[in-house]
Amino acid sequence: MEFDDHARATLAEILRWRRDVRHFRPDPVPEPVLERLRAAMAHAPSVGNARPWRVLRVESPAIRAGLRTIFARCNVEAARRYEGARAEHYARLKLQGLDTAPVQLAVFTLTNPESGHGLGRQTMPETLRQSTAMAIHTLWLAARAENLGLGMVSILDRRAVEQLMNMPEGWEFSALLCLGYPEFTDYRPLLHRTGWQEDAPTLWQRI
Repeated sequence: MEFDDHARATLAEILRWRRDVRHFRPDPVPEPVLERLRAAMAHAPSVGNARPWRVLRVESPAIRAGLRTIFARCNVEAARRYEGARAEHYARLKLQGLDTAPVQLAVFTLTNPESGHGLGRQTMPETLRQSTAMAIHTLWLAARAENLGLGMVSILDRRAVEQLMNMPEGWEFSALLCLGYPEFTDYRPLLHRTGWQEDAPTLWQRI
């Protein structure tokens, strides 16, 4: 299979318009769309083909309320590191979409899966977590191609989430993802628009 200029341009647009979304409409996401996203995520690369990610669709009101409580506590703690104008700026940021996102996905990484038979992770076990991160990014791009928004809630206590959801040993919390139709679309990231942080140059050089 060879791709043409149109395919490359489409991918470039999807990458450019991928956003970490915080503002969602409450409209439900059709089940066939969610199934396409699940199938897309299954194509993500993983070390030794271990496929260590596990995705739980959180629909329990009690668990959703618990997640909001954990976020609120962690957000207060995170805010303490800032002072002055930066603290005021932080207080104005919208850092999660838990109240309105119709779909919430808790993603976990198996820390010692039988699948893959240990290939490729003996010297770098962190490749299991990296595999989950690549699966999340694959889901992110697929969601954008479906005109959906996805936002990662990172201000959470990993252990508290695992306890809240009564996860078994070896299931490590990786990410909480909010998914739904965005209230608006903008190619500029939220943190650009609010003046928090512009893109910094990345290193790409020969050695």
